[in-house]
Amino acid sequence: MTSVTVRVPAKVNVQLAVGAARPDGFHDLANVFLAVGLYDDVTVEPADSLTLTCTGPGSDQVPLDRTNLAARAAIALAERHGLGDPKVRIHIAKGIPVAGGMAGGSADAAGALVACDALWGTRASREELLDICAELGSDVPFSLVGGAALGTGRGEKLQLLDVGGQFWWVFAVADGGLSTPAVYREFDRLTPRAPDPVASPALLDALRTGDVRALAATVTNDLQPAALSLFPSLQATLDAGTSGGALAALVSGSGPTTAFLAADEAAAHRIADALATSGTCRTARVAPSPAPGAARVFEAF
Repeated sequence: MTSVTVRVPAKVNVQLAVGAARPDGFHDLANVFLAVGLYDDVTVEPADSLTLTCTGPGSDQVPLDRTNLAARAAIALAERHGLGDPKVRIHIAKGIPVAGGMAGGSADAAGALVACDALWGTRASREELLDICAELGSDVPFSLVGGAALGTGRGEKLQLLDVGGQFWWVFAVADGGLSTPAVYREFDRLTPRAPDPVASPALLDALRTGDVRALAATVTNDLQPAALSLFPSLQATLDAGTSGGALAALVSGSGPTTAFLAADEAAAHRIADALATSGTCRTARVAPSPAPGAARVFEAF
């Protein structure tokens, strides 16, 4: 192969239950992931050395050195298979909001991992890929598998979930970003005695049956108060989406992207229009869920 492109989805956390900080600095989670139809495309091809390029909205905020999770994924796979320093060019075409709490960097890591495995013919097993993903970050394993899953531990231990229908979302992209570590530090300050996180049976049942109104009644994000504390203007965006007809409104992950659950596709477009004219966000995008995980969409020989 001379080129491989892998498409990877964004995620929304329909439940993010967060426990107290552990001695290692992480938090135990009950994290119900749902992959949504906003995508990055990650393309890899042979090169003289490891290089990264990026295009699309927010691409100027994406690091293009070895701190990038996609670069780290290529390095980790090469090390496991004795390939030395990876001689590959990684190009990321951004469709997932950058620094928006939708796991764009994690998605790029999963995409680079799948693409390099195909390019190099390393034939890594699913278990090996998931193991590397878990080493790279808490959200990376879910970016690989997609669909819906309950993440426990720090989010990397996945139990796949059944979804009985399609859900429609609107995502309002904020001006500016939020640091995930900073949001967790603020959570620790605001919630010094957080209880052990537990997945909501009612929420899991709503996903299984495809009941959008039951899902709307059960979505929660324990990081939302911390995100709003650091980024108070997000409340105006949440209010605008609710006024526009959203069944539920919440901060996506650590933010600052906000997520709005719609009754159906037509309602999602009405909510997006209301948000776009509200002056409370940079843009609003409609997406269905669930979406597939990392998948090869182009190969050249």
